[in-house]
Amino acid sequence: MAMFFQQKILVLNLQEKIMSQTEFYRGAISPGDCVSNGWNLVSQNFGLFLGVSILGMILAGCIPCVSLFISGPIIAGVYYVFLRQMNGEQVDFGMMFKGFEVFVPAMVIGLIMAIPEIIGQGIRISINVADIGIQSQGDGRYAGLSAGLAILAVIVGLLVIVVGFVIRISLFFALPLIVEKNMGVGDAIKLSASAGWANFGGIFLLSILEGLMAIAGILVFCVGIFFVIPIIYAANAFAYRQVFPQTNQPGYNAPPPPTDYGFGQGM
Repeated sequence: MAMFFQQKILVLNLQEKIMSQTEFYRGAISPGDCVSNGWNLVSQNFGLFLGVSILGMILAGCIPCVSLFISGPIIAGVYYVFLRQMNGEQVDFGMMFKGFEVFVPAMVIGLIMAIPEIIGQGIRISINVADIGIQSQGDGRYAGLSAGLAILAVIVGLLVIVVGFVIRISLFFALPLIVEKNMGVGDAIKLSASAGWANFGGIFLLSILEGLMAIAGILVFCVGIFFVIPIIYAANAFAYRQVFPQTNQPGYNAPPPPTDYGFGQGM
């Protein structure tokens, strides 16, 4: 029993040490640089990153029920591949499954990130079922109720979008923190939220830019989206590195400026 508590104390001390050594920049994200540097990174080994990103997207979103629980570990593994490439290390396809080494915390983050979608789908289905029931009555007296349901659907949809964006900002860095620094759920959420809201403007603009890229990819016969996804992952990885510089290098004293990351800013 005494040994158990000693081990527990050591783990807590290690977690506190990691948290104390993890510094982040405020207002450090340059969306344009993240995207351009993301393209430079992906183009170095486009086939690998395309395969990793597409398989990650399929596993994280296209397997009923199962995807809900493995999306976090899968996406964490994808980030791991991009971060290793940024460090100049050798990467391979199998590295995308590194997220399963931190399965539980990554799964929890993935589930939290899916909350808005789950709520939105549940409410949408409920409203549709209610509307079908009203329409089946074939009575004009229920027209007002049907219109009310439509307005309710719009209001709920807007609320879900707001909640989803709040969660996105708060957890934007959570999965990279878990897979790179082996943080627990609570520490990762706390640190990610602090850094996310301290870089709200950069994340907001980056999200808009990535959304426009996704729309452009869809417009190219829909298949273009597959070629955009690796760049989006890489851009997010660069945003993470701009905010969370590496602290494990010899002689580290203070975080280097954000311009030290991203193969040079302003490309």
